[in-house]
Amino acid sequence: MMKDKIYKEGKTHKSKILPSDPSGSLDDFSKVVVFIDNAYLIRLKKFFFENGLRYSIKSLVKNIAKRDNLRIEKIFLYDAPPYQSNNPNLKEKSMKETYDIFIERYKKEGIIVREGRTQRLKVGDFFKYRQKGVDMLLGIDMVSILKDYSFLKKVVLLIGDSDFVPVVEKLNSLNVKIILWTYFDRDRNSPFSRSNHLLKSVFRYTKLTKEDFLGDEK
Repeated sequence: MMKDKIYKEGKTHKSKILPSDPSGSLDDFSKVVVFIDNAYLIRLKKFFFENGLRYSIKSLVKNIAKRDNLRIEKIFLYDAPPYQSNNPNLKEKSMKETYDIFIERYKKEGIIVREGRTQRLKVGDFFKYRQKGVDMLLGIDMVSILKDYSFLKKVVLLIGDSDFVPVVEKLNSLNVKIILWTYFDRDRNSPFSRSNHLLKSVFRYTKLTKEDFLGDEK
């Protein structure tokens, strides 16, 4: 099956990429569920703001959705608590306390938080930490979401990982259109450099900008 060509519609936001609909029109405030990889969002925030930034995830999502003519039905956030040893040291305890404060705030805002775990690996004289089970939870929820939200015609992903392409293609086969909110560049040494595989798999995508965060500064 031949894919739709992708082009940039001049009348829309400068970072919005649309499929080849010559009218450039979007559905009037389509209802969507948003899935967010929080580790990716945090990494992107640090990339834009070296000195940090206070912002509201819910406000950020709502503002981008409004610009895209989307109405948010529910927000799912995926993360993993910081690693805790059997006898946590002061640094581990502090990191967990800070994490718990943010997670509780998200839950009070009505965001559904789904958590994996953090694995610690020793490599030489150093420890490396990586999340486990988070991508699996996100993928499972994406496919099963239609059981509770059968009216959905579109789903938003705020991610940057091409490993989600098979799940995107599965939802495509179920006639659910995927809208991607992401950031990328063409510098191969950048953590945000990637192939076009993920971009080509979705219905349309919006390239996030620094201004998206600034609009929600507290």
